[in-house]
Amino acid sequence: MRQRRFEALHRPEWEELARQLDALEKRRRRSNSTTDAPADLPRRHRRLCHQQALARERGYSLSLIRELEQLMLRSHRQLYRQQPPLWSRLGGLVRRDFPRSVREQGRWNGVSALVFIGAAALVAVLVHSQPDMVHTVLDAKTMQQLEQNFSTERSPDRTSADDLRMFGFYIMNNIGVAFRSFASGLFLGIGSLFIMVFNGAFLGAAGAHLVNIQQAQPFFGFIIAHGAPELTAIVLAGGAGLRLGWALVAPGQRRRLDALREAAIKTLPVIYGVILLLLAAAFIEAFWSPRQLPLAWKLGVGAGLWVLVLSYLALGGRGADGERG
Repeated sequence: MRQRRFEALHRPEWEELARQLDALEKRRRRSNSTTDAPADLPRRHRRLCHQQALARERGYSLSLIRELEQLMLRSHRQLYRQQPPLWSRLGGLVRRDFPRSVREQGRWNGVSALVFIGAAALVAVLVHSQPDMVHTVLDAKTMQQLEQNFSTERSPDRTSADDLRMFGFYIMNNIGVAFRSFASGLFLGIGSLFIMVFNGAFLGAAGAHLVNIQQAQPFFGFIIAHGAPELTAIVLAGGAGLRLGWALVAPGQRRRLDALREAAIKTLPVIYGVILLLLAAAFIEAFWSPRQLPLAWKLGVGAGLWVLVLSYLALGGRGADGERG
């Protein structure tokens, strides 16, 4: 779209927003106190951010980009001068911001998922066809622990104290993996790719090894339910890390630091959502996954959770103020 048409299409919105901000700033100066922002200001601010990003991406004039940046700064100041309550912000994250941000960084999530699934599938095929290759991925101690954990003759259900202890362990472990997947993107994205390959290879090797020794049912019955939020969250964290890396590799006309800062801000809703997914995964893994229940029940619940998570990310946050071009 040419700049002239872009401006003609959106300038009425910018002028209306500017008038709204003028009135809001005037009221706040006059009353010398905080004033509630209009209900539609968050929507207008998100639209403006999207339009400014499009202007940058399409190489429109510097004067237009600066005009939109100034308008964004004014609306940001008014919008965040008085933060809404925590529960309101958390609700907005869950209902709208998280799934929208996931879709907005879809290309990086796609690369992250492809690398993770590809590594898992490749290693699983190799280990299944050549069982001795499992030693190239898993050490002897890890293999022994896997075989004990998923033995068909393992001990009865854990106690409530065990469940609580493992819940805390899973939270720390999973969030640590996700944070490393995200932060390692600062190494030009290579760190995030490495972590996706490593985790995918580990999952593929573990699954194939347990299939080879006839312990597949306990393994898949255990991981299928919490795997939906957990594996999805790790892939999304990797995608966010790749987005950081890409900002450094291809900053466009901006300084690398500015590009990195902008990418980090845009990934924040994804990282917050990843943490919520991992908390849900830890709860399921601690209190549901170890239960001794019929395999059909576990597979059914697990399949339902996969459908729920993927549908939420694909459809969540779509509405009247949702994604529009």
